[in-house]
Amino acid sequence: MRTRTKAAALTATTTVALAALVTPAVAAAPAGAHDGHDATRRAVRAAVADGVPGVTVTVRRGHGTWAATAGVGDLETGKPRSARDHYRIASITKTFVATVMLQLEAEGELSLDDTVEEWLPGVVRGNGHDGRRITLRRLLNHTSGIFDYLRDSGFQQKYMTADGFMKHRFDRADPGDLLAIAMRNEPYFKPGESFTYSNTNYVLAALVIEKATGNDYGDEIDRRIIAPLHLTSTSVPTTRVTLPRPSSRAYSKFARTGTGPTYDVTEMNPRLAYGSGQMVSSSADLTRFYSALLGGRLLPREQLKKMRTTVESSRETSRYGLGLVDRKLSCGVHVWGHDGGISGSNSDVVTTENGRHSLAVNFNGDWSGSTDAVIEAEFCRK
Repeated sequence: MRTRTKAAALTATTTVALAALVTPAVAAAPAGAHDGHDATRRAVRAAVADGVPGVTVTVRRGHGTWAATAGVGDLETGKPRSARDHYRIASITKTFVATVMLQLEAEGELSLDDTVEEWLPGVVRGNGHDGRRITLRRLLNHTSGIFDYLRDSGFQQKYMTADGFMKHRFDRADPGDLLAIAMRNEPYFKPGESFTYSNTNYVLAALVIEKATGNDYGDEIDRRIIAPLHLTSTSVPTTRVTLPRPSSRAYSKFARTGTGPTYDVTEMNPRLAYGSGQMVSSSADLTRFYSALLGGRLLPREQLKKMRTTVESSRETSRYGLGLVDRKLSCGVHVWGHDGGISGSNSDVVTTENGRHSLAVNFNGDWSGSTDAVIEAEFCRK
């Protein structure tokens, strides 16, 4: 999900004046931290030098953690970023949703071969969409062909431009509203014929979870994942527009450019993203979650195998499973995880196949920098 109260625009002149605040000094590693992170430090510095306001990264390896920050969390005050920052994780939410659905399958409450129509009668219809032909598996691995509501031109104008966002950032769109937008457009292809990433798939997946359990999907994530793993910085907020403390401000230019005004887009109604990207977390919590998931603590072996069964994606170097991405790095190492982008925030989290080496990183700006470079630095030492 890419789409946040302090909504003042910082002009290009102001941004230049504040440039001195965005210094690429990386916080000192805490006592007892692991060695061998020099390349990661350099990549974090490079992201700030490239224009990212601030970066926070946490690495979990075995039973130890290492963290670093660079740049600032607030362009007005110069307050630095914190390794404990809460931030919006956007599409990383999808891994949580897929995990709950696979837990329900393991419990016999549903099957990945069930159709969407069986659980949500009449919901996926119109302009060639047909829920009778789409299985729950096809929702989770994005082979459904269902149109992505984020690609609708009206939605983009309303929520993904500077003027539209500032007017509508506190809107509360029901899942039905998002699905209606998707159904007004034609599907990308017939179910199972190809892969196209669609946020609509996970709005539907969240609704299936609610139908199967009788509870809000966020309550199920809390009960099944957040509470057992003690993820104290992780939540599925309903209509809370602010971030928990500590947190940094989030900035957007509403364009992939380093020029033009910079907008503070920290506050927004997260319910707009629903199951496709509603959650808030921290780097430490994300590394704990993915380590537990790939380490077999959340799913039986059969369901974890299904989650890691991948299809070709839109990237040459990665394949998509069930809410989980298999990424091949330049040095040949495979890592599993997910990225997430929302206005003002870019995040990425990956872990090795056994869950023993994990990294989570967040940028509080959405127009520059490379989270891929930070991951490459940590796992390939370059």
